[in-house]
Amino acid sequence: MDSQTFVPFLQKNWTEAGFQQPALIQNKVFLPITEGKNLVGIAPTGSGKTLAYLLPLLNQLEVGVASQILVLTSSQELAMQVVEVARKWLAGSGMKAQPLIGGANVKRQQEALKKKPEVLIGTPGRVLELITAKKIKAANIKTLVFDEVDQLIQGQSLQLIQKIMKAADNQAQRLYFSATADVVLDELKKLETDLEVVDVSKEDKSQGEVQHFYLETTDRKKVDQLRRLLNLPEFWGMIFFNQLSDMGSGEEKLAFHQLPVVSLASDQSKIARKNAIEQFKKQQAQGLLTTDLASRGLDIESLPFVINVDVPLSEESYLHRAGRVGRMGQSGVVITLVSPQEKADLTKIAKKLALQLAPIYLFGGELLTEEPVRQADPKKKKPKKSKGKRRK
Repeated sequence: MDSQTFVPFLQKNWTEAGFQQPALIQNKVFLPITEGKNLVGIAPTGSGKTLAYLLPLLNQLEVGVASQILVLTSSQELAMQVVEVARKWLAGSGMKAQPLIGGANVKRQQEALKKKPEVLIGTPGRVLELITAKKIKAANIKTLVFDEVDQLIQGQSLQLIQKIMKAADNQAQRLYFSATADVVLDELKKLETDLEVVDVSKEDKSQGEVQHFYLETTDRKKVDQLRRLLNLPEFWGMIFFNQLSDMGSGEEKLAFHQLPVVSLASDQSKIARKNAIEQFKKQQAQGLLTTDLASRGLDIESLPFVINVDVPLSEESYLHRAGRVGRMGQSGVVITLVSPQEKADLTKIAKKLALQLAPIYLFGGELLTEEPVRQADPKKKKPKKSKGKRRK
């Protein structure tokens, strides 16, 4: 990939972004995508996958031709993030990227589609709704992109995806991207007979140093440990729960202590979710409480901490949560709060992901990597020595 092969508006935006050279995944997929091949792109979290598919596709866009590219994402937040990136790189082209997500006003989206945006980015449910209503001409789609494909082809999303693919032209190019697409590679190969696989997960070294720790506690004291973490002056992090109900309960307790946290949940309105992310990005909140909803794609620049309140339910979940730190060379810390009965589950995940896992201690308002020496409380009386007779 050579930036000199870009059309003028992309060359200008590349220079203004200060990029010296492309990331490994961007370099590897540029030519096959340009040639129209169907492809699976696998690369570590935070390694530049969004631009890996956007740059070659935007480089071939035709002005004024509607719905040439359709990007499907696994969440509203990821869709809006991709929209932000696409609009930045389309600057100066006169072309448009339109978000199509659930929770937003569908009539406004229909009006926006009349302006013939060249790039559509959305969630499967809303996109299918608009295709069914004939507001999107699926036959016009030249390229379908599935961002976080392993999540998109699970459960109800798979049925929606299949209907969208059926509505699109059989000759449309199909691109599948994720850090963990390898787990669904066999399923993808059943869907596609001519699928090229580009996997740079082992050779990509763009991720910064990420340290993985566990903090031993009990289930009842986990929220108290969060409170202590949030009181650390340097703390700013995403806090993951396995269950929405536990997250809600934790948020109430932390709010009682007047700690600056916001939450991101599937049952919130689009505006509430957007406001939570903006407050967190501006560091108006020290903690963003969430579930696996926010474990994929969400890019918070220079985020130092990820906290797992519960041991993630799978290696993929751990990998994507941890991927919120260490992005594009930055360093970061992942801390998992573990009760005695959870420790074996975390050890198993760490072994499968080849992670170096170490204990960490929260003591005296500091995080310590060596177990602290706890001094005896001088107020506590030492037990009296027995005055019994010595044995002869």
